Amino acid sequence: MQDILFDFIAKYITLTEEEKNALLSLGLFRSVKKGTILLKEGQITRESFFVLKGCIRKYYIIDGDEKTTAFFTEMEGITPHCAINNAPSEYFISCIEDTILTVSNPDMGAEINAKFPKFEIMCRILSEELLAKQQINFDEFKTSSPEQRYLNLLQNRPDLIQRVPQHQLASYLGIKPQSLSRLRARIFEKEKN
Repeated sequence: MQDILFDFIAKYITLTEEEKNALLSLGLFRSVKKGTILLKEGQITRESFFVLKGCIRKYYIIDGDEKTTAFFTEMEGITPHCAINNAPSEYFISCIEDTILTVSNPDMGAEINAKFPKFEIMCRILSEELLAKQQINFDEFKTSSPEQRYLNLLQNRPDLIQRVPQHQLASYLGIKPQSLSRLRARIFEKEKN
């Protein structure tokens, strides 16, 4: 797993053996079983997650219904708001597949950044990329119909169609599972003709 992480980092910065060993000494890697809840509503954590293999989901429970707002798969990270503002989480994060993660906290980040300042540069670049991606996703969601959202998902994240249970996918798209079934049938019918 360390090679997957180092290959990802190499897209941004070059690591020396000393820097690689410093990262490994932090004990970042964690294997987590499908169904494991990494963060619960009301919980405070300082942990941030980066998916090396698998899929995790962020969701709220509103009036007893789960409302999925994001999926994170290989080479995607999530820093819960509560890890930054030290307030109770308003949402859940759980594994929908067996997952291998790196788990870090602000103290680990500060330690690595102090020893090796180029990590701070990489983190800034990653933060900027993530912010831009989230803004695009938010804008697309707000300005598109459920059918357009599904077609965008097929084009941009087709792996989720196979990996994610239909009811979670429907929630993510902002529709009911029955509506998703009808939408899929309608799209299939259009493609056939």
